Amino acid sequence: MIRDLDDSKAPLLDHLIELRRRLLWCVGALLIGFFVCLNFAKQIFGVLVQPLLAAGQGKLIYTDIFEAFFVEVKVAFFAALMIAFPVLATQIWRFVAPGLYAKEKRAFLPFLLATPLFFAAGASFAYYVAMPWALKFLLSFEGNVGGVEQEALPAIGNYLNFVTRFLFGFGVAFLAPVLLMILERAGIVTLQQLASSRRYAIVACAGVSAVLTPPDVVSMLLLLVPLYSLYEFALLAIRLTHWRANRKAAPAAETAIDIETVSTAAGDDEEEPGRNLGPKSSPGGGRVDDIGPI
Repeated sequence: MIRDLDDSKAPLLDHLIELRRRLLWCVGALLIGFFVCLNFAKQIFGVLVQPLLAAGQGKLIYTDIFEAFFVEVKVAFFAALMIAFPVLATQIWRFVAPGLYAKEKRAFLPFLLATPLFFAAGASFAYYVAMPWALKFLLSFEGNVGGVEQEALPAIGNYLNFVTRFLFGFGVAFLAPVLLMILERAGIVTLQQLASSRRYAIVACAGVSAVLTPPDVVSMLLLLVPLYSLYEFALLAIRLTHWRANRKAAPAAETAIDIETVSTAAGDDEEEPGRNLGPKSSPGGGRVDDIGPI
């Protein structure tokens, strides 16, 4: 049962204690995930280098003596953040939910559940589609240039930054439909405003793509196209939501009209006998009180 806001009031100190408890849960989940993933850091990094291997590059180097160690630490933290995300999202929701009304909780809960799905879809698109294409383009500059052999020798630290930037960038970018639907549901923007702002949306998608991807045209286009497609998908989803809401509201409105009609008719029937009330007349047409003594 979802409690309403008025049923869950608490003083400021209780909110701070609750916040500390939620943060401890988040930190604990991250630490447990980190130490578990640290034991499998090499295997996890082995999965992350598969797009590079598929692009034809079979060697990674490191020039700093501590670089390989810190790469494993970063990989473990990266994997722990992914694994602990459900716990983090749950703790954030449990802290924020008491400040919402029951109808607001029912409205925003589906978006919270959709967030990891869209993020996973974006990361999967980056891993299976965007990264192989980008790596093939970037590694195509190898070869003989003016009699000098040009060879790519990526460092493991640079490659890890490349991978995490792609995965997180595409994952966050794919949350755009969820964000737009939340803004529309909250009344900050309307469907008409979003539909009339497509040109600005293209510019915004281009800016986001330039920030979240490496500085090359191919990587930017690989994010720009699906990002704007998700914008159109958000508009379609909002229209579908409005259509379903109107469809549910139509029978209720018809029922209300029928009840009002029946009430009006019943009121007319109750008033009908009163319309014939008045001084009674005798059969001869005179008033009863005008009849004299017999």
